[in-house]
Amino acid sequence: MKTRSCTILVIALFFSVPIFAQDVAIYAPDAIKTNRTQQHRNIINNLINKNLSLQLTDSTEEFWQDAFYAMELINYKSMWVDGRISMAFDSIEKRSTGFQRSLLELAYANYKGKFVQAADILMQRTRVPKIFAMAAEYYVASVKDPAAWNKVVQYFSKRPDKDDNVPVYYGLLTGLISGYSDKESVPWLIRNIRTLVPRQVLLISFQRRNRNYPGLAIIRDASGNYVKDETGNVFSVPQLGRSMSNLPFYLTRGNTPQGLFRMNGFDVSKSMAIGPTSNIQLVMPYETTPQSFLKDYSFSDTTWTEELYKRILPENLKEYMPLLESFYASKAGRTEIIAHGTTINPNYYLNNPYYPISPTEGCLCTKEIWSDIDGRRIESDQQKLVNALKAAGGANGYCVVIELDDKQQAITLEEILPFLKAGEK
Repeated sequence: MKTRSCTILVIALFFSVPIFAQDVAIYAPDAIKTNRTQQHRNIINNLINKNLSLQLTDSTEEFWQDAFYAMELINYKSMWVDGRISMAFDSIEKRSTGFQRSLLELAYANYKGKFVQAADILMQRTRVPKIFAMAAEYYVASVKDPAAWNKVVQYFSKRPDKDDNVPVYYGLLTGLISGYSDKESVPWLIRNIRTLVPRQVLLISFQRRNRNYPGLAIIRDASGNYVKDETGNVFSVPQLGRSMSNLPFYLTRGNTPQGLFRMNGFDVSKSMAIGPTSNIQLVMPYETTPQSFLKDYSFSDTTWTEELYKRILPENLKEYMPLLESFYASKAGRTEIIAHGTTINPNYYLNNPYYPISPTEGCLCTKEIWSDIDGRRIESDQQKLVNALKAAGGANGYCVVIELDDKQQAITLEEILPFLKAGEK
């Protein structure tokens, strides 16, 4: 099985970990305090300061991009680094598409409001749809003015490719126009979650629109029953659907899209950032065939369409746009989104609402605590989730991600239980 790595690996080291039994001690050597201290020092001295000290040319763009990713990972800023980022924006129009994407991603994550004029100019001049979308998202998020959207629409109306059915434009327009949830449909969906992909194991990840606040994962088995914990309550663990950049769902390394994913078993990553706990393999529509995704080989269509994806949705939700996010995100090129734990130092995110869970490159992430003395795993919501899935029949079915609303707080089980119970009547 393919091992996926959706969290940035900032140190080019890998270690092999075997498939393990539940009673075998799990270690993460990079969680040991001395290793974390050395790693942090290497990130700042080598990946950030050393790379940004290079003259910015076509041949050094990759080194600068590595520095951008590292800055996102550890939320790093300094006066000198800020100056180098400003210099990079001075020449952004001359740089490669990959460099532009990396720089705009960093700006969205760490520098909202600082490079508004550069984003405005780039929207007007770029020929690349994804660069236009990223510049537009940064611009709207930075100026915090309802009229900012009018400027984006004005620029979009002049683009020669506006009628070319470009996937990132779908994400940009639907996201900014309609938002990501519907107050009437969401409660209905929770009440009727038993009927979504019937006779399949279903991992359900409830999220906030503001992904700074952790969501909650529960599991429904193939018979329609919710997995219970040892106390007899509905099993649940906090789960974060936020990326490091916090970009919207349709952009590379953006937040986890809403909608359906195929679950394709468990795997163990060799990435230090993800760690040795089993992860849950997920696949979006454009990563596989319609027949494989829908588990239906009775039709011959091999090309994905929105109508094919909607075959799996209940009739009342076929026009509920948020559940199309995984379809359009994968059509726009997003891949390798999984559900995993983490060994990243949580202190990087100490002052954020999602602490001690780590943001990723767009995956679903659960809390794991590791000993800074010997690297032993102390606490793992990821292992609890894996065990609960095994009890439900295994990671062979679907995962659905659903945004509830925009409350500025973590989702709790008490919040969704009334809807789940209403669906049982």
